[in-house]
Amino acid sequence: QLNYVIINKPLFAIAVLANFRGTVQHGLPLEIGETLMVVLWCLFQGIFPCSYIHLKHAHIKNKGQFETVIPMEESVITEMTVTLRDWGTMWKQLYVKNEGELFHRLWHVMTEILELRRQVLVGHLTNDRMTDIKQHIIARLDWGNEQLGLDLVPRRDFSMVDPDEISVTELYRLMERRHRKREFPLQANMHHLFLQINSLLNCNLAEELHVFFFIYDSREMRPISERFFVRLNKQGVPKSPEKTEKQCTLFVDLGSSDLRKDVYVVAHIFRIGRMVAGEKKSVSNTQYRRPFGCTVISVSDLLTADCKDDHLLKVYSCNTESEWYQIHDNIIRKVSSRYSQIGSSTGLAVSLQLLHGNLEQIQKDYMRLFTRNVSITRRLGFSDIIMPGEVRNDLYVTLERGEFEKGGKSVARNVEVTVYLLGGDGQVLKGLVCSGSGELGADEFHSFVLYHSNSPRWSEQIKLTVPPELFRVTHLRFEFRHCSTKEKGEKKLFGYSFVPLMQEDGRTLPDGTHELIVHKCEETANLQDCSRYLKLPFSKASLQPGNNQTMKNSKESFWILSLLCSTKLTQNGDMLDLLKWRTHPERIMDSLTKLKDIDGSEIVKFLQDTLDTLFAVLDDSPQRYGLKVFDCLVHVINLLQDSKFQHFKPVMDNYIENHFAGALSYRDLIRVLKWYVDRIIDAEHQEQIQQVLKAAEYLFKYIVQSRMLYAAATAAQAEEEFRCSVHELFKSIHLFLSHQSKGISPVTHTQAVFLRSFPTVCCELLKVFNVREVANLARDTLSSLPANTHTECPLQAVKLQCMAKTVESPLYTNAESRCVLLPVVLHLLRTYLQEQKELVLCANILTSMLSLVHKDPNTDCVVSEEVNVIMDSLSGVLLRTILEVTNRPQPAATSLRLQYQDVTVSIKLFRHLGEFVACLLTLLRQLSDKDYQQLLSRFPSKDELANFLLQLFTVFRILIRPDMFPKDWTVMRLVTNNVIITTVLYLSDTLRNNFLNEKFDFKVWESYFYLSIIFIIQPCLQLEMFPPSKRKKVLEKYGDMRVMIGCEIFSMWQNLGDYKVNLIPSLIGPFLEVTLVPQPDLRNVLIPVFHDMMDSEERRSGNFKQVEAKLIDKLESLMSEGKGDETYKELFNNIIPLFGPYPSLLKKIERETWRESGVSHIATVTRLMERLLDYRDCMKIGEVDGKKIGCTVNLLNFYKTELNKEEMYIRYIHKLYELHLKAQNFTEAAYTLLLYDELLEWTERPLREFLTYPMQSEWQRKECLHLTIIHNFDRGKCWENCIILCRELANQYETYYDYRNLSKMRLMEASLYDKIMNQQRLEPEFFRIGFYGKKFPFFLRNKEFVCRGNDYERLEAFQQRMLSEFPHAIAMQHANQPDQTILQAEAQYLQIYAVSPVPDNQDVLQRDGVPNNIKSFYKVNHIWRFRYDRPFHKGTKDKENEFKSLWVERTTLSLAQSLPGISRWFEVEKRELVEMSPLENASEVIENKTLQLRTLIAQCQMRQMQNINPLTMCLNGVIDAAVNGGLARYQEAFFAKDYISSHPEDGDKITRLRELMFEQAHILEYGLAVHEKFVPQDMRPLHKKLVDQFHVMRSSLGIQEFPAYVRVSPLHFANGSPRTCRTPVPNAISPEGGRIVARRSPLSYPAVNRYSSSSLSSQASNDVSNITGQSESSDEVFNMQPSPSTSSLSSNHSGSHNVTSSAPSNSLPSSSPLPSDKHKHSRENACLSPRDRLCSGMFPSPLDPTQVSKNIRSLSPMPTARSPQKTTAPPLTPSPTDCLPVGSLASHSPARSGSYSSGISSLSRCSVSETCGIELPPAEPPLPPATPLDNPVRRGSKTPPPYSVYERNNPRRATPLPHSLSVPPSADNPNLPTKPQLSRTQRIHSEPRHRLTPRKVSQL
Repeated sequence: QLNYVIINKPLFAIAVLANFRGTVQHGLPLEIGETLMVVLWCLFQGIFPCSYIHLKHAHIKNKGQFETVIPMEESVITEMTVTLRDWGTMWKQLYVKNEGELFHRLWHVMTEILELRRQVLVGHLTNDRMTDIKQHIIARLDWGNEQLGLDLVPRRDFSMVDPDEISVTELYRLMERRHRKREFPLQANMHHLFLQINSLLNCNLAEELHVFFFIYDSREMRPISERFFVRLNKQGVPKSPEKTEKQCTLFVDLGSSDLRKDVYVVAHIFRIGRMVAGEKKSVSNTQYRRPFGCTVISVSDLLTADCKDDHLLKVYSCNTESEWYQIHDNIIRKVSSRYSQIGSSTGLAVSLQLLHGNLEQIQKDYMRLFTRNVSITRRLGFSDIIMPGEVRNDLYVTLERGEFEKGGKSVARNVEVTVYLLGGDGQVLKGLVCSGSGELGADEFHSFVLYHSNSPRWSEQIKLTVPPELFRVTHLRFEFRHCSTKEKGEKKLFGYSFVPLMQEDGRTLPDGTHELIVHKCEETANLQDCSRYLKLPFSKASLQPGNNQTMKNSKESFWILSLLCSTKLTQNGDMLDLLKWRTHPERIMDSLTKLKDIDGSEIVKFLQDTLDTLFAVLDDSPQRYGLKVFDCLVHVINLLQDSKFQHFKPVMDNYIENHFAGALSYRDLIRVLKWYVDRIIDAEHQEQIQQVLKAAEYLFKYIVQSRMLYAAATAAQAEEEFRCSVHELFKSIHLFLSHQSKGISPVTHTQAVFLRSFPTVCCELLKVFNVREVANLARDTLSSLPANTHTECPLQAVKLQCMAKTVESPLYTNAESRCVLLPVVLHLLRTYLQEQKELVLCANILTSMLSLVHKDPNTDCVVSEEVNVIMDSLSGVLLRTILEVTNRPQPAATSLRLQYQDVTVSIKLFRHLGEFVACLLTLLRQLSDKDYQQLLSRFPSKDELANFLLQLFTVFRILIRPDMFPKDWTVMRLVTNNVIITTVLYLSDTLRNNFLNEKFDFKVWESYFYLSIIFIIQPCLQLEMFPPSKRKKVLEKYGDMRVMIGCEIFSMWQNLGDYKVNLIPSLIGPFLEVTLVPQPDLRNVLIPVFHDMMDSEERRSGNFKQVEAKLIDKLESLMSEGKGDETYKELFNNIIPLFGPYPSLLKKIERETWRESGVSHIATVTRLMERLLDYRDCMKIGEVDGKKIGCTVNLLNFYKTELNKEEMYIRYIHKLYELHLKAQNFTEAAYTLLLYDELLEWTERPLREFLTYPMQSEWQRKECLHLTIIHNFDRGKCWENCIILCRELANQYETYYDYRNLSKMRLMEASLYDKIMNQQRLEPEFFRIGFYGKKFPFFLRNKEFVCRGNDYERLEAFQQRMLSEFPHAIAMQHANQPDQTILQAEAQYLQIYAVSPVPDNQDVLQRDGVPNNIKSFYKVNHIWRFRYDRPFHKGTKDKENEFKSLWVERTTLSLAQSLPGISRWFEVEKRELVEMSPLENASEVIENKTLQLRTLIAQCQMRQMQNINPLTMCLNGVIDAAVNGGLARYQEAFFAKDYISSHPEDGDKITRLRELMFEQAHILEYGLAVHEKFVPQDMRPLHKKLVDQFHVMRSSLGIQEFPAYVRVSPLHFANGSPRTCRTPVPNAISPEGGRIVARRSPLSYPAVNRYSSSSLSSQASNDVSNITGQSESSDEVFNMQPSPSTSSLSSNHSGSHNVTSSAPSNSLPSSSPLPSDKHKHSRENACLSPRDRLCSGMFPSPLDPTQVSKNIRSLSPMPTARSPQKTTAPPLTPSPTDCLPVGSLASHSPARSGSYSSGISSLSRCSVSETCGIELPPAEPPLPPATPLDNPVRRGSKTPPPYSVYERNNPRRATPLPHSLSVPPSADNPNLPTKPQLSRTQRIHSEPRHRLTPRKVSQL
């Protein structure tokens, strides 16, 4: 028993019902949509249930790994299925991207395609319907692909085309045709106007209305269409609204010339009612048609509308009723005096839409418009293009005007015209009179009535649809009646006119105006017998002389205008005479002569009859009329060449095949034709001969058909005679074609005329001759043409046009005839291509030739021979042509891609470049290995072979360009790449065999490698960027071509041997770019190539510096473009190979003798890649944040310290500068730009143009940088640094006697001092942040930083900001150091807490008399160290007094650089941990509280406080320490005998604590005295309480009298100068002090202080300033005024209070200096508790309030010569009088600063300027200019000295320069060359310093 059935024919199935998990034994999991091939069918349990799949038959292509299963179904069904799957994924993404409109449109299209797919699958459709549906499907698929940016699909007959089954040229033409159709749709020649009337709004006539629409040409002042008639009811809406077809019409057959501005849609509105509107009802009940209104709209207004557009047209009435006939003209010409608007709200509501194209196609595309029988309104006359088979027989009659007598009445008549159409029997023909489309024909027509007019003008048109057979006996009768306005309302007949429709000779009524005679008649009965008046003359033109009876009535006339549009009747008598030639044979010659004068439309109407007549005459008398008939036949044939009649060519073709019967005509036609040809050369006039040759195609059709008829009738008799006559004819043709004229002669034009029709002549001869015979005739004819012609000769182009038609004809398609014609065609093409002439035509010919070339097993040998012949003849010139066209300058608005605006030949040429390319690819694809060998062997020398290869490689590089083909031509690009890779693989052996060893050719090898590398990196081969379905298709069809060519590159590189060194400098960058392609196999193969490069360079030069430098330079540029990834970095730095059998790069290097330097180089490159990858990832973020800035700093430091790449270093300086400006970090921006400034010197050395800097001297650039840095420091309120730079610039100006700029600089310096004293600066918070875990970027991972916070930013806000920048991070809730578990975790952990800055030197802060505005700067600037305290209890905790065991763990963090600097945060370099005993902690707490008291007392005395509340609360907290017990607790804890005896080592500390307590008590006493002076009345009780408690406290301390060291006033200068200090020090800037010039920097510190360490900052991005600030003038920079002061909030800093701590709530002996939680962020209460810094300092003395405003300008931030100083100090001071550091930048805002704080803010809302009584300007200082200030004086060759205030080692300096501006003792020297330091006197008298070696920066 069998368990399975073997299936002979493979099936494939699609799982469509459900997913199958495959949980059974041997089960195969299935997913919906998967493709399976079923081989075995199990009878029992198999691998999946058969009910889960749907079976289809299929065939398999390319069996094997990349096989393709193709279902046996309609190609369009397969395409729909695949496309809808691709769209489904992208459709969902549209929803995610919020592209709602496209999302919904695509949904509707997908639904529509699914419905159409269902109809196709059902299959119950007719062929026409199936074709329409497929066409509709293809249109929808193309639309969706275009909207989604998918590829263009090549199709033929609704089926996708396999590129492998057609030639490349044919594929190119398919792609081009589809692209051109989509980009440049064909302009329709026919247009149609759809009109729908909705209503007449706001019309209260209460009468019915008739509306007539027509199209009017105002230029020619005539209508060009029929009228469309609509009836409106009394409400102004159409009658029978349910019949929508009566409300709509389509004006058809409008030409392109009709769509212009002066063509209008006109509507005439008539009311149906009484003669005069508003008449009484009793007057008359008769209804008349009376004029009411008119409206117009231009057709040009409708051109831009894509859909039906609604319009409300204004309605105008005629002021004078007699001018009604021209009211529309008056409206169009805006003759407003002749018309007026009917009501401002009255309007005609219509809908209009222009439709373009064939009427049949429009009916299919707009089926909703044609659901019912919409009326068709025809054009008057025939359209621009007359279609055969069109049947029309319409006579249009326009009632123009009349002239009537009064008829004995006192007033003029009211004339109405009634029109009747009568037959031969006098009866009215029913239903043939039509007043307009939209209405059925009527029996009669009544004109409208003009009131009291004897000369009425109607201009009213009617249409008569009379059958042709009734025309002869039919006539029109016009009856004229007077319409009375009396009660009876009679219509009294007073005359009539008539006109017959056909004349006696058979011609119809001629077109034009006819003046008809008005015959008198008053009784209708007299008109019953029409025979009585038909004998009378009907028009003035038909009057016979002497007809007196008629002349009596000649005063009255009636004018009509007639127009006949008939395909059956004619008004031409000559045509009738010709058709009836047998009636008058004697007139035949005259009729034949007149045929040329007959209108063409008359001839084509009777085309078959005319041709029958001509050949009948020819058969009747060939000798007599042969030549004349021949000329007439030529005239008729050429008439069909006219665009208006070209559609009648099929009519003639049909006549020739089915109706032509002239079996003997060929003899006469050949005879006459040869007669004309023989006389061409000698004829003086060539016009008639050219007309004959122009008709040669149809002449030969008649000849061939006549011969075939004769042969069929006579059993092929006289065959040889016919053959000889044709050959004789062609001999005559060859003779005249071979005639060569000098210049351009008429004969030349005649030759051109014949060549245009020659290919069709050959096709006709194939019907009677065999293929080879015709091919020989064609070859001889083409060969007979003159070889050399004049450059401007028309034969140049016509020869190629003839060749192009020949190649496209069946004659060339046949292989037997092609071998005869191919040499002629190739010779001609080669000639033109060599001369670079007529390239467009050459491209067309070559494309047509090669479209026939594709691999066919049956004709493979023949094709191969043809390809070899073509390659031998054209390969060289084809390559040169492509290169020539590519190198030509491209025309405007074009590129190498296709353009279809054929405005010039140049644009056409670029458009046809793709055809040349396709031809080359077709030829190369057909070549086999043997063919390649044969092709290359024909080059006689190596130079010619090398030249050919170079040209070929260059062309290939052109083909790979992204702009070679349109973006969506992926199919064409893949075919191109497949041909290129095949060719390159063939040519590899040629390179190895011919260009190695002593024959090594550098150019060929370099071109080969460049081509291969460009091939790999081209965008269309990056499969990783493709959607999965597209990637799968490419891999199945072509594989990964990058890996193929990569392996070939590696093989060719290995074959080079010792010649590798020749390619090393130039190929390093390209090879690096290839290895950055994210293809594992490719990388693994090619990365070891760098080992060969390093090894070759090491052998040649002893090092590989060149390889290293090139590699690093190229790596930065490539990775900045988005190339490279983490895997690439691992490959570079990994010893173990990641992929495949190839050894890794590092492993190969470790085997070499130079492994140490090699491994170092690889490590450097790896570290650079790490930083570049981090930088690239950070730059993807939209807003500027800390990661961007920190990453840039990290990369900048790497280029400076490790690579010493000065240019890259400077570039990243400016990138960092731009980031700071965007984040408004102006202080940091200034410090960053200072890095570049310090690389420059004050010399006249010229610098090249670089970045945004122009070409200028080094002095000018340094001056420009100084001004920009000053401007940024000023915006960041870092004015002390501005002063230093101003002084250096001032020194330079002084050196060169540039006093103008010197003056401005001094003024700027003075304004900076004012800003320091008058404006408040915020003191920022500082935060320590740790980044732990492997998920952080390299430059942050497991590192800790200190960050300077933004303005007003507290810990909670900073923590939220960090968590928003790192959304995946976890915030740690403790301050302990993390363990290894966290450090190695695959996560992100953030540890954040606040820290306090520790200024390095307290001298400025402790100096007496220095205002707080100055001190505040040094408290938070140039800080290297930060402190964090954590309280804890050691040992047993005393519940009664916890201060006995309260210890403090103090952590001090030292940074690599000082803050602020080039970043808002820097890495922690050193961490110190110490423990403070309870006694030390108590001393520090008391000392800090004493300092706070002193500060508040001083502020109160100097009236800096708006109220006394802060001092009151501070005094109360110390004196009345209700929480912690105050000083008594300290006494109890540390002054007890037990403690003193048990801690003898703390004796000095206990003494120090006692002194501090005494000092605090003394300060409290003094504070109470000050408090008593300023306390308000309502707080007097509190003050009294404080005084009483103070006495109690003092008594408890045992203090009866203060010791001597505290008896002095606690302010020490209350009655003296505020600048008096206790320790006199010589003036720091006294003339006796020596000066030294700091050459390194204007701020006297090296760059190493600001380089290193990563940093982060986060600020909102606002405005961006230019680096050089070029937008402002120099005067604005110098005239900077103090910016408006800002109110600032105090900053409460205490490291121990910002993080969770174990300290008890009552840790202080007195009330805490920090406010309560509920007041923590209160603006008012914030001032009550100033910053509790864990450092000591002195406070300024109070000034007399009356002296404050007086002395505000005189106070200087620097000490005078009389000011003693406290102690001697280290070298530099941060005072603004000293040399401030160069190096960092700040943040700016009009209301806040990121660098400073005033410390204690005022509770008042007024600004400092108001407090001080100083009026400050409101504006911010402008940006400084990029150019120098004023043109300095002429400088000599001597280098000007820099400006420096202090010598670096000056022992008299009061305070040191902050660490951020000075060199730390342990700092390493920077890698960049340092600048020597000279004293100013030495520098002035020394010679200019010469550089020992040029620096790279000299060019930057």
